[in-house]
Amino acid sequence: MGITGVQLFSLPVTDQDRARDFYLDVLGFELVNDMPMGPGMRWVQVRPPGGFTSITLVTWFESMPAGQTRGTVLESDDLDADITRLRGLGVEFPDEVESAPWGRFVTCADPDGNGLVLQETDTRGS
Repeated sequence: MGITGVQLFSLPVTDQDRARDFYLDVLGFELVNDMPMGPGMRWVQVRPPGGFTSITLVTWFESMPAGQTRGTVLESDDLDADITRLRGLGVEFPDEVESAPWGRFVTCADPDGNGLVLQETDTRGS
C-alpha cells in the first residue's frame, strides 16, 4: 500500500470562467468537470490532454490568494513551438529560455499571475 501518484491540486483564481478559458483555449487542456458543488461554489477541473494529474481552479480558499502560486511545471514535447503558439495567443514570457542539464524551460503566468514553468525534458539520457 502506498501513494501512487498526484490526482489533482487546487490552483487559486479570481474568476473561474476566465481561468477555465485560459487553460482550455490557450494552454490546450481538456475539461474534466465544471459543475456546482454547493452554494456559491463550483468545481472546475482541467488537465492536459491524456494526462493523469488535473488542476481544480478554485475561488473559495481564503488562505490561498489567487496569483500567489509558483512552480506549476507543464511538460512540453516542443518548447520552441509552444512558446511561439502561446505568444500568438497573448501569453507573455518575461525571461528567455534557460538550459539545464535535464532540459530547457521558460516561465510565464496565468491570467491571475500564478507562475507556470513550461519545460522540455531532454529524453536522450544525457
